[in-house]
Amino acid sequence: MRIKFLAACCASVLSLNAVAQKSQPVVINADKLTAKIQPTMWGVFFEDINLGADGGLYAELIKNRSFEFTTPLMGWAVKGKKINEGDVLVLNRQEAAENNPRYLRVNLKDADAPTDATLTNEGFRGIGIKKGLRYNFSVMYRQASKGLKMHLQLLDENGKAVGSGMLNPEQSGTTWHKQTTGFTANTDVKKGKFQIWFEGSGSIDLDMISLFPADTWKQRPGGLRADMVQMLADMKPGFVRFPGGCIVEGRDLANRYQWKKTIGPIEERELIMNRWNTEFKHKPAPDYFQSFGLGFFEYFQMCEDIGAEPLPILNCGMACQFNTAELVPLDQLGPYVQDALDLVEFANGPITSTWGKKRADMGHPAPFNLKMMGIGNENWGPQYLERLAIFTKAMKEKYPAIKLINSSGTDPDGARFDLLNNAHRKNKADFVDEHYYRSPEWFFSNAARYDSYDKNGSKVFAGEYAAHTKNEPNGPNINNWRAALAEAAFLTGLERNASVVNMASYAPLFAHTDGWQWSPDMIWVDNTSIYGTPDYYVQKLYSLNKGTNVVDIKQANKVIAGQDSLYASAVIDQNKNELIIKMVNASNKAKAQNLQIKSGKKLGATAIVTSMSNDLKAVNSFDAATKVSPVDERVNVKGKTVTLELKPYSFNILHIPFK
Repeated sequence: MRIKFLAACCASVLSLNAVAQKSQPVVINADKLTAKIQPTMWGVFFEDINLGADGGLYAELIKNRSFEFTTPLMGWAVKGKKINEGDVLVLNRQEAAENNPRYLRVNLKDADAPTDATLTNEGFRGIGIKKGLRYNFSVMYRQASKGLKMHLQLLDENGKAVGSGMLNPEQSGTTWHKQTTGFTANTDVKKGKFQIWFEGSGSIDLDMISLFPADTWKQRPGGLRADMVQMLADMKPGFVRFPGGCIVEGRDLANRYQWKKTIGPIEERELIMNRWNTEFKHKPAPDYFQSFGLGFFEYFQMCEDIGAEPLPILNCGMACQFNTAELVPLDQLGPYVQDALDLVEFANGPITSTWGKKRADMGHPAPFNLKMMGIGNENWGPQYLERLAIFTKAMKEKYPAIKLINSSGTDPDGARFDLLNNAHRKNKADFVDEHYYRSPEWFFSNAARYDSYDKNGSKVFAGEYAAHTKNEPNGPNINNWRAALAEAAFLTGLERNASVVNMASYAPLFAHTDGWQWSPDMIWVDNTSIYGTPDYYVQKLYSLNKGTNVVDIKQANKVIAGQDSLYASAVIDQNKNELIIKMVNASNKAKAQNLQIKSGKKLGATAIVTSMSNDLKAVNSFDAATKVSPVDERVNVKGKTVTLELKPYSFNILHIPFK
């Protein structure tokens, strides 16, 4: 298929040995500071889409552990020659446990072999098993008298046990108890299963059947998948936006995200259907739910772990306008506003406050130091502005220091955007959240988008962006180098205008290769492996090299935003005492670019160039995770001049130390 590209970026890919062409010199005035760069400049956006949380970041291996899916035994298989009708039942205690009413009752007689009575869970697209790793099992149970033992097994794809343990429920009576045990796997398996086979006679009630790998992030019991968190920590993001985009709104208001239901004891958190369960007809996901084992406390904790500012987004009384467009009447908006106020208290309040005490009871008496919050996600229209005004008044009266992010809708232009953007700026909003899901051509041609914005007005949060490139007609959008290169070019414009754009994040973040519904995505996982896309490395390079101040960089006395297929920005890092220059060569020809640096400081004799380049169609994969990734090389600095060899279709970062 012929790839359409910018006229300046020819369709064919020439050899990297092509003769470099000289162009006009680029002049960097390292003493002319044009903007301060916020520590929050480059962050990440998380949403539970593509099995991002359950089956992904949240390391629980058992699907439907509390039997609360719409189909109570979805994910489970009950078999055995000694199981008769009525021996295994799903019961509902209703009012006694409204958030987690269902449980399983097993009633057996003389079970003494693995084939007599088994309960098998398929996991989230299978269970990833690692050789030598311990797996921690827990269960809530109730039994009138002792009688049944539970043999625990991890099974490979052929049903062979590759790890086993045993749990003998120790307590009896009418109350519920929790018991734990663990065992070690003896081989690697990509798509295994978990099985319990019962031994003995008796009756037992089971709930919250859970299995976690021991190697969670920071080895926290019931915690997060370590390799996924590590990929975020490696980026050193300035913020994490959570819990997402459209799941904040829900298909209808009953399906919206309610943060208060995601904190406290795990067994008391109410599971709901994930709104992506029914959204994509081409990728049905009837087993997609939110257990909220990854709730607001865990989001705040993860942000603290990786040194990122928390950025929660809350429902503003509006359901998804593409689905139901359901609204809360203005005179009934009070509980929604109170949720926002209470969240600040939960995050920042003293342990003597109502919600601060709840945080402390969960193990974090110190405040999380929340500084900002989003009101609504991609909502639009006058109905949004009406509700936003009520939220803003209440929040600014009680917590004036909290910065509020305002939605500008779904698109970066058009009547919908203009209505919101103009209103927000008239009202002096703290942040306007702009989203761009567009073609690579759009990103290349909009590198100068913010050059004309008011630098003293409301700040921009580029909350969701990704270049969408189809692999084939009507095929999925893929994370190839063409898309990432376009993003790299666009981000030079964001960095150049750091006085306007204070925050930016790619979206979506994670996708499971066997459970994705939306693409492209920055990081891909299966049950045991992970890799970053070319987009990931572009975002990471910007985040790790954000600097402290923007400096002036021009060619022919103009900002560099596409002339001769060149894009550029420059910063200094006052902490590291270096100049950092970012340049994109979006053409199919190599360029020998002369850089002339004006500075009162002396420069080091050598500099480091970090670069990425490849065929426009190149992608990373589980088998070639770093095919498109950065490489470093050293170049000479001659006085105040550097000649930078820009390969075709390349993103380059030059680090020049000051003496």
